[in-house]
Amino acid sequence: MQKLYSFTPYTWQCADKLIHLNRCFIMGVLNVTPDSFSDGGTHNGFDEAIAWAHKLLDEGADLIDIGGESTRPGSKEVSVEEELRRVIPVIKELAQVPHILLSIDTRHPQVAREAVDAGAHIINDISGFRDPEMVKVTKESNAGLIVMHMQGEPGNMQKNPQYRDVVAEVKDYLLTRAHELEEAGIAKDRIMLDPGPGFGKSTPHDLEMQENFEVFAQMGYPVLEAPSRKRYLGDISSLTSPKDRDILTAAQCTLAVHKGAHMVRVHNVKASFEALLSLRRPPKKAYIALGANLGNAQEQLKQAKDRIAKLPLTTLVTSSSMYSSKAAYFEDQDEFVNAVIEVESALHPLVLLNYLLRIEDELGRVRVRENGPRSIDLDLLAYEGEVHAGHRLSLPHPKAFERDFVLSPLKELLENSGADCTLEEIIGREPLAKMERYGLVSDKLGAL
Repeated sequence: MQKLYSFTPYTWQCADKLIHLNRCFIMGVLNVTPDSFSDGGTHNGFDEAIAWAHKLLDEGADLIDIGGESTRPGSKEVSVEEELRRVIPVIKELAQVPHILLSIDTRHPQVAREAVDAGAHIINDISGFRDPEMVKVTKESNAGLIVMHMQGEPGNMQKNPQYRDVVAEVKDYLLTRAHELEEAGIAKDRIMLDPGPGFGKSTPHDLEMQENFEVFAQMGYPVLEAPSRKRYLGDISSLTSPKDRDILTAAQCTLAVHKGAHMVRVHNVKASFEALLSLRRPPKKAYIALGANLGNAQEQLKQAKDRIAKLPLTTLVTSSSMYSSKAAYFEDQDEFVNAVIEVESALHPLVLLNYLLRIEDELGRVRVRENGPRSIDLDLLAYEGEVHAGHRLSLPHPKAFERDFVLSPLKELLENSGADCTLEEIIGREPLAKMERYGLVSDKLGAL
């Protein structure tokens, strides 16, 4: 029997967000540079960068790491002004997305300061916060930190790196830096560590670190695995193009997660997301809103409920009554029938969403007009402990707080089930007062 992958869970304070690292998170790379070793110039324009960030989120990224300076071996430093010009507009735009989590990949204090002010939640410093000014910037914010090991500087780090024991030396360096940061007044729960594969290491060094990754996962801090498209993967495979190394990257990430990694940093999110789906997840509570106003709406809701109950790795826990409600937003249509169900599922939220969309298609959903008439509508409202940003899925549902046709059945469900969580905790904020909501419930119709 396959075991749940296990590691020490942590909470990670990142500005105003408290991240529960009880599974592996995926960090998607957004290089706003013309000369990255992997994808230089691909997302260098503002519109291209924003579109790529949303693509990464929809493919399974939990957060976006934005960088404006290439740190490939032999790279030259860009001016702070140029780095700011590249990253700040992108951060400001993405920071407006509900539930998004943003990281700034920089070794320059001024860039870190302005990025945090613009909405970044994390400072990812490849130089390990060795600059006292970077430590000062970090103390003045409440951002999360990613402290990386690098021997030398990007311009010279790959010129014959030497270690007596690479695993022990990298571990000692990271722990020393973490303790120094704590002594400087930075809380331990803000710190994540990164062994830094490819940064001042030869291929044998990188392979030895990966083979012993559990040593890093047992340091007492959450740990990032960042093997994406690195040279050592090319050396062991003869794949000369970095973009051809995505399957190897995904395999390396999966191995690291088995050894305790809390986060993986990748360019190809889709490949690593799909690879990590092979790891069994513990079941969690999820809440799904059902609605319809075409055909026999009550029968449609019952059929949808029955199909959801048969989904893999998913168990139906309970359901609310059915309610009739006024149409919301686009009001010139028939009243709706609505309900909410609770399930326990070991599916990733994006996978559960795919199944819900498939059920909608099977029950004749035709998408002609947003908020218009429909034979069935299935909305994933919340998924225990999960926050997600993206065009395809936003968790908790960003409009649940204003929808009476969601709040009324959800409230009934929680009261009848004796749930140990509140309505506010599930939807992520305080709901609007009854008469300020859209789609007011008019009648209770009976059991679903």
